[in-house]
Amino acid sequence: MDRIFSGSASQFRAIAEMQGGVAFIIDAASGTLVYASPHVERMCGYTVADIAAHLDGSAVEVALHPLCSDMQERIARYRNGDASRERVVRHVDLRCKDSSTIAIEVISELMEGALVGVVRDISEQRARQAEQKRFTSMLNHEFRTPLSTIDGAIQRLESTSALDPAVDEATRARYRKIQGAVDRLIGMLDEYLSPDRVSGADTRHDAHCEPLELIRSVAAQARALGRTVDIDAASLPTLVRCEPGALKLALQVMIDNAVRYSPAATPIAILGRNTHSGVEIEVADEGPGLDPDEIGRLFDKSFRGRNAAGIAGSGMGLYMARTVVEAHGGTLSAGNRAHCGATFKISLPTRRDLHTS
Repeated sequence: MDRIFSGSASQFRAIAEMQGGVAFIIDAASGTLVYASPHVERMCGYTVADIAAHLDGSAVEVALHPLCSDMQERIARYRNGDASRERVVRHVDLRCKDSSTIAIEVISELMEGALVGVVRDISEQRARQAEQKRFTSMLNHEFRTPLSTIDGAIQRLESTSALDPAVDEATRARYRKIQGAVDRLIGMLDEYLSPDRVSGADTRHDAHCEPLELIRSVAAQARALGRTVDIDAASLPTLVRCEPGALKLALQVMIDNAVRYSPAATPIAILGRNTHSGVEIEVADEGPGLDPDEIGRLFDKSFRGRNAAGIAGSGMGLYMARTVVEAHGGTLSAGNRAHCGATFKISLPTRRDLHTS
C-alpha cells in the first residue's frame, strides 16, 4: 500500500483525470474509499462523501454498486492465485443522483492491497455507435433496393438470352459482367456496411490491408476518368489494421469529391505518411476550396455546401466516409490548401505488432 499512497498514486490520479475520467482508490481490506476525483459530482451528481456512503453500505440506496460489486470475491480469488479478475473492464448504466442514467466504463485493477480504477462517461460514444448503426441500416436499404432491382433484371436477361438467337455471345458476356459487379456490391454491403460491422461490434476476423495498394486502386479509378493523380506515399507502413473494403469506400468518397469539385485539367494529389501515432492519408485537389464557415458541417448527414449547386449528389458520401473512419478509431478532417483547393485527411491509429517498411 505504501507505493500506492505515495508518488505513484498522484501520478495515477493525474493521468486518469487528464483523460476526463474519475479516478478512485479503494482499500481492499476494509472496502473503504481512499480517494475519488472531486469532479465525480459533475459526472453523476454524487459527491465523494456520497460514494463513500454507498461503498460502506450506510446509504439507503446503493446506486453506485456497479463500481465494485464483486470486490471482495475478486480479492479472495486473487489471493488464492486466480489472476483472471486482477483487471476488470465493465460497461454499465449508472443511475445519477437526479435519476437520469448515463453509460459508464469502469476499469479497475487490484494492486498492492487496493482496488484502483477509473470511471469514464461513455454516453456520447454509445450514442455515436447507435447513430452509426442507424446510418448503416439506412445505407444498406438505400443501396440494396436498386441493386436488387438490377440483380433481378440481369438474371432475367441472362436466362432469356440463351433462348434468343438475336443475342450474341458478346452481349451475354456483358450480362455476366454486370451480374458479377452486382454480386460484388451486394457482398460488400454484407461484409463491410452491416451496422454491426461498421460500429465495430462484429469481429469475425482481424483484417488488414496494404495502404499503398489501396491508394493505387482508387487512383486508378480516377485516372480511368481522365484525371491526373499524383501519389506520394512511399513512407506508409506495409500493413495497416483495417477492413480493406470499408476503408476503400472512405477513400473513394474523397477521390470522387476531388474529381467533382476541381477542374478536369488539374491534378489530384494523394499523400500518405507515418505519424507518431499512426498513419495519415490525404487527398488534395486544386479546385475552389471549401467555404470556411461550412467546414464544420461538411460531415453532417445530407449536408451540401454552396459550391455543390448544380452538381449531382445526396450529401451522404462524407458522412458515410467519416462513419467508416471513426469505426476504425480514426478521424476524417477537411481544410483548404495554402494556394488553392480542398484537402481531406484520414488519420488512423496503427498497431505496432504489424511489420512496417
